[in-house]
Amino acid sequence: MKIEQIYTGCIAHAAYYLSSQGEAAIFDPLRDVQPYIDRATQDKASIKYVFETHFHADFVSGHLDLMQKTGAQIVFGPTASPNYEAIIATDNQVFQVGGVKIQVLHTPGHTMESSTYLIFDEAGEPHAIITGDTLFIGDVGRPDLVQLVKSELTQEKLARHLYQSLRHKIMPLPDHLIVYPNHGAGSACGKNMSKETTDTLGNQKKTNYALRADMSEDEFVDEVLTGLATPPQYFPKNVLLNIGGYEQLDEVLDRAYKPLTLAMFDEMLATGEVFLLDTRSPQDFASGFIPQSINIGLNGPFAVWVGELIKNIQQPLVLITDPGKEEESMIRLSRVGYDHTVGFLEGGIDTWKKANRSLHQIPRLEAQQLDAYIESEKPVLVDVRKESEYEAEHLVPSVFVSLNTLEEKMNTLDKDKTQVVYCAGGYRSMIAASMLRAQGFLKVVDVVGGFQAIAPVTTVDKTTFVCPTSLL
Repeated sequence: MKIEQIYTGCIAHAAYYLSSQGEAAIFDPLRDVQPYIDRATQDKASIKYVFETHFHADFVSGHLDLMQKTGAQIVFGPTASPNYEAIIATDNQVFQVGGVKIQVLHTPGHTMESSTYLIFDEAGEPHAIITGDTLFIGDVGRPDLVQLVKSELTQEKLARHLYQSLRHKIMPLPDHLIVYPNHGAGSACGKNMSKETTDTLGNQKKTNYALRADMSEDEFVDEVLTGLATPPQYFPKNVLLNIGGYEQLDEVLDRAYKPLTLAMFDEMLATGEVFLLDTRSPQDFASGFIPQSINIGLNGPFAVWVGELIKNIQQPLVLITDPGKEEESMIRLSRVGYDHTVGFLEGGIDTWKKANRSLHQIPRLEAQQLDAYIESEKPVLVDVRKESEYEAEHLVPSVFVSLNTLEEKMNTLDKDKTQVVYCAGGYRSMIAASMLRAQGFLKVVDVVGGFQAIAPVTTVDKTTFVCPTSLL
């Protein structure tokens, strides 16, 4: 038996590949499914099943593409009701993949159809649990996503279901089992996930706050619902795609992969209907970019911020990318359901430069330069981190506007003043700076390295607020 975790850091997502005796199964795949097919081909195995732990909110799953490309059957847990052919398993139903048995454990709480898969090896011994968003390393799945879809349930009722699932389905299992969750640190599906992506169940019983043996149901509900950030706005849209179905990725890419000459590019922009998305690194973007373009770089949580900031999932997109990064940009957009790329500027920013078109720039300060700049220029410091990051520690004179609220709160900032923008490490601040420039803020400065670089060197007053653990 082989079980491999296939982890995609930019969206903090883990899929799983299992194979035994010429058969394979995939758990919670991403939409770009070719790597799973290639892995099975390497093992000379046929993909028999695609197991889904629940209807995902933070990405569009690859279950339908895998079914169409390989003939694999899709399996959901009890109560799931997809709009396509799938096996809806019963609680404790067992599936066979080669010599391996996979038992369905219905574990509602994150969602009502949420299920955990208990893996038995060829010797019939319990080996691992694939937990989806029911149990993470250091955390459990948020039970408040019920607000994203029409339901008579409340988040409190879901939290009580989750408590019962953990106590009666997960915690009685043997301590030696390996826990394989669907996400790690950085995912918005929980609030306190570890950077580790696997652990033993026994260690989680000792260290995971939600698995404390002496915790009452009421205490669990209170703790699990405290400190949850607002879910990203694209979550309900992804849920609907995963329930209702979607266009094959190959078709999306065939349509989107359209090199645009400068004349075609100008024509697109003239319609006023496209969103100009620059996926280069923050430093390359800052040195020269096409007016009105927004920078969300591929070298970070790209899909997450696309989904958070581009409100219309059907928004036509035109891309500016590094050469050779066009298809990668489109694939990563599709992972969160943004399937409406209409082309990319052929040759990227060099095409614009060769035509002697004007470029905008965003000045950048090294952290060591910040004190002197504040003293001489008297700018507004804009902190675009999360609330928990800001409350933990921030520069006293800063204005707090988290990146996900910047668009709606931009009118609270004074366009006549210089805005010095910082985040934790420099990725989000360039997104924010590009948004400000696109809306007519001409005096925008970015801080290289963000607060991580600023804190050790600045003499500007900082304030520290000790956050409750649930907010960290």
